[in-house]
Amino acid sequence: MTGKVFLVGSGPGGLGLLTAKAREVIDSADVVLYDQLPGEDVLATLPSRAEKIDVGKYGGHHTMKQAEIEELLVQKAKAGGNVVRLKGGDPFMFGRGGEEMETLREHGIAVEIVPGVTSGIAVPECVGIPVTHRSWASQVTFVTGHEDPDKEVSSIDWKWLAGSPGTIVIFMGVKNLPLISELLIENGKSPETKIAVIENGFRKNQRVTCATLADIGVVAAKVGVKPPAIIVIGEVVSLYRDGSEGAWAQQ
Repeated sequence: MTGKVFLVGSGPGGLGLLTAKAREVIDSADVVLYDQLPGEDVLATLPSRAEKIDVGKYGGHHTMKQAEIEELLVQKAKAGGNVVRLKGGDPFMFGRGGEEMETLREHGIAVEIVPGVTSGIAVPECVGIPVTHRSWASQVTFVTGHEDPDKEVSSIDWKWLAGSPGTIVIFMGVKNLPLISELLIENGKSPETKIAVIENGFRKNQRVTCATLADIGVVAAKVGVKPPAIIVIGEVVSLYRDGSEGAWAQQ
């Protein structure tokens, strides 16, 4: 009998924001396909009886290509049992969960989505940056900083984005950070707009780097900003406190 696949969001990091539903599904898994984003604390609790398969991406090296991951999900589901595809954050928020769901449906395999706390909201919150605020931002826009490289034309309307009020939250944008800031400024965003880059949210090596759009490229290079990180752009960044000076502090 064909099994069932669960696309599970593990939250932004650590066990504290893993949902009760995600815990239940993980504990019942016969097979778990995981990457590094759930973090060591979550991965350490994977059931010992389950087959565990690392399908992560490390420093540009892909353990498996996306098509291979989807093929493996189909293969394991057809072998029977509960198959968990464990992802960081939420499985549909720039996580390619939608593509995996489509593939599974095409093969007639039952699939259930287990939502996770998205890092785009939770990681800024954990350092005291609200993505919306009555005085500063009545809207928030989530953007990927790493589009499909096979696209001939970007799906991001940078002119609209630069002119829109509110907060911009960028996922997977560290590599393209200088380009992102350049595009926003070229399309009308003030060079003095505040920006925060939050690395390794909810982990022991969490770090926040603050600057303006004009100088974030230089600042990030100087301090050695690395993924995974969430980038927040807008006036809400002024609410960040670095814990020592008691005020927003540009690096």
